Amino acid sequence: MSFNPTVDQDKCTGCEECVDICPVDVYEIVDGKSTPVNAEECVGCDSCVEVCPEGAITVEEA
Repeated sequence: MSFNPTVDQDKCTGCEECVDICPVDVYEIVDGKSTPVNAEECVGCDSCVEVCPEGAITVEEA
């Protein structure tokens, strides 16, 4: 099963919480915003969704 993490760039403040908590390094900060640069590595744990203070991240089954 694969997952598709997305970040709402309008909501993201670049706090790096998702970068820090992701166990498989899906996210990096690009131009001040979180970007799923390794989306194919996502294991669907939802840690990033839970830690994001802005509610900018969603993870859906692909």
